[in-house]
Amino acid sequence: MAEANAEVRIGVDIGGTFTDIVLERGPERFTAKVLTTPDAPEEGVRQGLAQAMESCGVAPHEVALVIHGTTLATNAMIERKGARTALITTEGFRDSIEMGTESRFEQYDIDMEKPVPLVPRQWRFPIPERLNASGDPILPLDEAAVEATAAKLAAEGIESAAIGLLHSYVNPAHERRVHDILHTALPDLAITLSSEVAPEMREYERFSTACANAYVQPVMARYLRNLEDGLREAGFACPLFVMLSGGGVADIGTAIRFPIRLVESGPVGGAVFASHVARQCGLDRVLSFDMGGTTAKICLIDDAQPQTTRAFEVARAHRFLKGSGLPLRIPVIEMVEIGAGGGSIAVVDRLGRVAVGPESAGAQPGPACYGQGGEEPTVTDADLAMGRIDPAEFSGGRIALDEQAAINSLASAIGSPLDLEPQMAALGVSEMVGENMASAARVHAIEIGATLGERTMIAFGGAAPLHAARLAEKLDMDRILIPTAAAVGSAIGFLRAPVAYEVVRSAYQVVSAFNPELTNRVLEEMRDEAAAIVARGAPGTPTQEHRSAYMRYLGQGHEVVVPLPNRTWEREDTAIIREAFETAYETLYGRIIPKLDLEIVSWSVGVSAVPEAVTPIAPSPETAAPPARGVRPVLDPGSGHVVEAAVYRRADFAPGARVDGPALIVETDTTAVVSAAFTASVDALGAIVLERQPLQGEDAT
Repeated sequence: MAEANAEVRIGVDIGGTFTDIVLERGPERFTAKVLTTPDAPEEGVRQGLAQAMESCGVAPHEVALVIHGTTLATNAMIERKGARTALITTEGFRDSIEMGTESRFEQYDIDMEKPVPLVPRQWRFPIPERLNASGDPILPLDEAAVEATAAKLAAEGIESAAIGLLHSYVNPAHERRVHDILHTALPDLAITLSSEVAPEMREYERFSTACANAYVQPVMARYLRNLEDGLREAGFACPLFVMLSGGGVADIGTAIRFPIRLVESGPVGGAVFASHVARQCGLDRVLSFDMGGTTAKICLIDDAQPQTTRAFEVARAHRFLKGSGLPLRIPVIEMVEIGAGGGSIAVVDRLGRVAVGPESAGAQPGPACYGQGGEEPTVTDADLAMGRIDPAEFSGGRIALDEQAAINSLASAIGSPLDLEPQMAALGVSEMVGENMASAARVHAIEIGATLGERTMIAFGGAAPLHAARLAEKLDMDRILIPTAAAVGSAIGFLRAPVAYEVVRSAYQVVSAFNPELTNRVLEEMRDEAAAIVARGAPGTPTQEHRSAYMRYLGQGHEVVVPLPNRTWEREDTAIIREAFETAYETLYGRIIPKLDLEIVSWSVGVSAVPEAVTPIAPSPETAAPPARGVRPVLDPGSGHVVEAAVYRRADFAPGARVDGPALIVETDTTAVVSAAFTASVDALGAIVLERQPLQGEDAT
C-alpha cells in the first residue's frame, strides 16, 4: 500500500445549508460543495469527499490529515438535544445558574424571557463543603453526601455531570475528590470539572460553562468517534483534527474532553482564512465578511490577527440580542453574527415592514428556487429575481434554479402585501439584508473602538460576493477583496489554522502588591498544560507562546485584554505591566485614569505551532481585460433601475486585468457583483479586487 502523501490535506465544513470540502495537494486545490444532510450530516460529508477526491484521483489512504469544523455542539444546546445532565455544586448555590447576574437584557420588556438553564432544578444537587476566596477549606467536603448523590444520579439516569464548587478555580481539591467518588461509583458517567473547563472567578459564568460542556460531551464524543470510525472504514488512515473556537485546531481527545470549545468551530475557520489572506496581501486593517446559506459573520482583523474574547453566549432566547443567552467563558474569535444568509426567509411583519431572518430555509426544503418544496421567499430568491444569479450556472450547474418559483414566492409574500412588483420586492429584501449587516458591522466597530472606512473588506462564503459591493457602499468602504475559492473559505481556513491551545486561569492580584513568584508559577503551569496539548497534536513541531492578562482599574467591573511579553517577572516589572495596560485601555476608551491602582483578574497563555512564513504578493502590471461572455439585466440597488451588466468568467482573467462595473464575474460556486461604483481587477493570487471609482468631477487622488 502507498504511504500517505504528506501534502494531501482535507478541510470539511458542515454549514446550515451547504457542506464544503477542500482538498489540497501541494499547490493544487480541489473543492466540492453539496447540500447539507441535516438528519445525517456524515452523509453530506461522504458525498462531498467522494466528489473532491474523484476530481483529483486521490485515494483515501493518500490523505495525511482531515480537519473538521462542526456546529453540532451549538445545535445540541439550541435544540436542547444534549445529554441528561446534573450539576453538583456547593450547598446554597443550587440556583446560581438560574439566577444569573439578575441583569435584564430588555430593560422595559415585562414579558422578557430569560434563557432556560441546561440543567433543570431537580438535577442540581447541593453538597456540603466550602472554600474561601483564597482556596482554604472552611467546611470539609462531605464525602457521604457525594456517595448519596451518586446513587441519585444513577436512579435518574443521568448521563453526564458538571461539578461546580465555590472558589474551585483557586483550589480544585474538592472538585477532584467529588470526581473520584463519582467515577468509582459510576464509571460510565461523563464528568466535567469547572476548575478544568473554566478556571476563572465569577461563579455564574463558570458553572454555566461547565454545565454546557457536560451537556454536549456525550453527544460530541459519539459523533466524533463515529466520524473517526467512518473515515477508517472508508480507508482513511490519517488523524482527524477539529477546529476550535479560539482559532486553533486540536486532536480528537481534546475535543471530546472540552467539546464546549467547538461552539464556533465552523465560523472561526472563516476568520482564520481572512487572516491568512490579509498576510498574503500585506493588509493590516481588514473587515472579514462571511455570508453563507444561513448566517453572515463579520470579524475585524488587525495586523493579520482577528479580535478575540473570553465572553460568549449560546442558545439565546432572542437570537441576536446580547445578554439573552447562556454565558460561556472560552477562548473565541470575536465575531458578530446575524441571520442574513442566502436561505434567510423574508416576510412582511405586522407593521408592514420587510423583515429578513433569522429563520432560514436551510438545505431542506431550501429557497423556493431550489424546487424542493420551499414556498417562502429567501435572499437567494431575491438575488435570482434581481438578475445577480444565472439559474443555469448556480453551483456549477449542479443545482438547477427555478426562476419563476422565486418570482412567485416574492410576489405572494412580499409584493402582494406591499403592492410591489416582484423585482422591487426582491430589491426590498436585498436592501434590508444589506442594512442589517451594515448596522451590525457599525455597532460592532463602535463597541471595540474601531473604524471601518480605511479597512479592506475580505468577502467570502457563497453569498458574500453577491452582496459585498452594496455592503461596502453602505459602510463607506473603498476596497473589497474576493479570494479564490471564496465560496469554501471557512474550509480553507481549517487548513491554515495552526495546532494551538489557550489556557486561561484566574490568579487575582493588585498591581501595587504584585507577587512575581505566584505569577511565574501560574504562568509556567499554564504554559505546560497548553504545550502538552499542542505536542499531542503536532509532535516535534516548533511552537510559539503568547501571553496576556485580563486587567482593569481597581473597582471597575469589566476587564481589558492586555498583551504581555514572555518573561520571568520581577517585582520591579510593574511599570511594564502598567504601561501595557494603559496602551490597551487608551486604544479602547481614548483615555486613561492616572494614579489609580490596577487589578489583574485572570491570565492567558496560548501555545501554537509556528505557522508557515507568508511572503506578501507584489502588485501585478495591468494587462488586457478578458472579453465579456455576454450581458445580463441586473437591478441596481443604488439607483433602483435595471442596468446592463457585462458577464465575465473568473477563469478568463489574467493577473492585472481590469474591468469597470456594472459587471458580473461568474465562477463555479458564486458570482461577484461589481456595481457601477467599483472597478474590478485580479491580483497575482487570482483574487478579485474591487476598488471604488471616483465620482464624476471628484479628484482621483
